[in-house]
Amino acid sequence: MAQALTREIKDIVLATVPPLEEHGQTIVSEMYNRLFENDDIRALFNQSHQTGNSAQHAALANAILGYAKNIDNLEALGPVVTRIVNKHVSLQIKPHHYDHVATSLLGAISAVLGDAATKEVLNAWGEAYWFLADLLISTETEMYQNIAATAGGWADWRSFTISEIITESELIKSFILRPVDGLTVMKHRPGQYLSFDFDIPNSGKLRRNYSISCAPNGEYYRISVKKEPGGIASGWLHNTAKVGTNLQVAAPAGDFFLKESTTSEVVLLSAGVGLTPMVAMLETLAANGQKSTYLHATQNGMTHCMGDVSKSLATRSVTFFENPSAEDQKIARFDIEGRITPGWLTANTNTNTSDYYICGPKAFMAMAVRGLLDAGVSSERINYEFFGPAEALYAS
Repeated sequence: MAQALTREIKDIVLATVPPLEEHGQTIVSEMYNRLFENDDIRALFNQSHQTGNSAQHAALANAILGYAKNIDNLEALGPVVTRIVNKHVSLQIKPHHYDHVATSLLGAISAVLGDAATKEVLNAWGEAYWFLADLLISTETEMYQNIAATAGGWADWRSFTISEIITESELIKSFILRPVDGLTVMKHRPGQYLSFDFDIPNSGKLRRNYSISCAPNGEYYRISVKKEPGGIASGWLHNTAKVGTNLQVAAPAGDFFLKESTTSEVVLLSAGVGLTPMVAMLETLAANGQKSTYLHATQNGMTHCMGDVSKSLATRSVTFFENPSAEDQKIARFDIEGRITPGWLTANTNTNTSDYYICGPKAFMAMAVRGLLDAGVSSERINYEFFGPAEALYAS
């Protein structure tokens, strides 16, 4: 257990809030530059999130600033810590990784703030960092142990083989993954994801997360992957991986999942490939005999997949095509032309009692979350996940 931070340390950290507000993203960029000098650390990060005006950088800068601002009220950071722990466990982050981050963070603070980064400031941030790091390490260690002790669970990486590949659309393929050892697999919570440790020829090692797109069954997992433009991992899966290819997989993780028991109506909203965790939820709800409403938005029939499956599982299913083709119009592949809007949600779902689960691109997430909040839906009934770095979507 980490020792509590002294009043002096807290005051010094609080005094750094103004320079962090001004230089936070520069510090984070410098920190990542230092981290990525280590190839093993570099492989932990999706490099597509490290370019340009990176949302990953903004998210971390906001997290560091939030930690400084809440140094006297760390309980307020509980949800953030939970998300970080789940992400770290999925990527198999271990205690030795924290040493690299500490060195890079303090080095970045010193380089960016210059003379303002006095010995006292660096010492205070060193203690504050390790206070949080020790908390994360302890929580992550407990989670690793719990996962390994769960029926079908495992520690570190486990070999799975691709037993089936299903072409869902022009852009999305599903992969059925079965453990090479032939033993049972841990039953995930519908909505969770798997992490993969790839070693791709000419690209090297990299790690990626993909949502599980089937209900828990104890025998296999299914992931449904969109081929992204320039995507190294998704491109390899689509173009090179085949039945019999082995993959290194970490146990299911993630804090976005279907509540185990609820008497409320469940409304699932997704856009694009955000449908993948929703299919797992729909299969589970249908198996339990629970009513559900599923709302899905996509561009047109070329990008739509699993439509028949979702319609067969949901009590009510409504599909939105933003730009339907003439063929889409002819064979009625969709229900509504256009986008899901806050007004439509308010008029067509029960905002007084429903639990909402949302997954999709950032703009879609922002629309749905903010729209539901404005309609009076409590944040406790709004559950969301979107691809890429986690950011709060509540701000206007």
